[in-house]
Amino acid sequence: MAAVKDGRGPRRRKRLSAEEKLQVWLELLSGETSQRDAAERWGVDPTTIMRIRQVARAGALSALAQSRPGVRAAAEDAELVAARAEIARLAETVKEQAIELVVLRGKQRSGW
Repeated sequence: MAAVKDGRGPRRRKRLSAEEKLQVWLELLSGETSQRDAAERWGVDPTTIMRIRQVARAGALSALAQSRPGVRAAAEDAELVAARAEIARLAETVKEQAIELVVLRGKQRSGW
């Protein structure tokens, strides 16, 4: 966060909301303003503007990398399918071990 001089003494930090950060990024992206002008307009340090650009770009790239045209299934759906498959596999393993245990205990009682 950048500090803003209010003319009355110590500098205070200005925090931009998510919506304000999005607006800054859109202004920069459209070429409507420069980084320096955006910093002055929004009352923040130029490094804050640079950081907004970096975070927005990284977020956009990440979202685009995860999206596939024509597919609406969310990443959570894939995780849910994988989790259900793991549960089914573990349940089958537990059943097999329970059967083995019953067989082994039965052999012990019959004197084998």
